[in-house]
Amino acid sequence: MTNPTALAFGYPGSKIAETDHWLILVRPKQPTFGSLVLVCKEAVQAFSEVSPAAFADLQTAVSGVERLLKARVGYEKINYLMLMMVDKDVHFHVLPRYEGAREHEGQAFPDAGWPAAPALGSAVELAPDAVERLARDFAQAWVQA
Repeated sequence: MTNPTALAFGYPGSKIAETDHWLILVRPKQPTFGSLVLVCKEAVQAFSEVSPAAFADLQTAVSGVERLLKARVGYEKINYLMLMMVDKDVHFHVLPRYEGAREHEGQAFPDAGWPAAPALGSAVELAPDAVERLARDFAQAWVQA
């Protein structure tokens, strides 16, 4: 069964890839282009409750995420934020960071917080169909990597 956090971030339409224990989703609100959500598929709400197998599998997920975002976004830094204030299931917000802006489908995606903390309130909100298109594009890049 899919957890509420994955559903809150548009699963299954936002799904790029998955590993045995993690879902990789497009984040509908994009503080930077290519912002993702890495959601644990286990029914846990504390990082300390993640199983050893899921911890090991996190390396596979992170490796894929970084390879994908380096190729598609060309980030300079990457931030993993574990906020879990509203969405309680274990998950990370993955934000590729860069100076200036990136463009996609005619839309500019500036990194308003660069070089400091990410400006989560300055996000480009993608429509559901744009989330699905980006997820499909990133999914194809994931498979090719």
